[in-house]
Amino acid sequence: MTRLAFAVGILALAFAAATPARADFGVIRFERGVCTVWTESHARPAGTGWRVLWYHQPTREAAEAKIKWGVAHRWCHNTW
Repeated sequence: MTRLAFAVGILALAFAAATPARADFGVIRFERGVCTVWTESHARPAGTGWRVLWYHQPTREAAEAKIKWGVAHRWCHNTW
């Protein structure tokens, strides 16, 4: 029984090490209309005056594409 528990523990550790880390990006619009890519979309900015437009984007490029779409449709100002 001890060997079985040990084997299950080793398999659980191997599975946890084998799963890739998931980067998570979001797009947040601040009070003055400036949009930015926010790393780790589950973590929110402190304070008030912001709104999440899109969250759980798989890559930074996908989040930047959403900002470009938002600028084209006047949801966001240019971030520069």
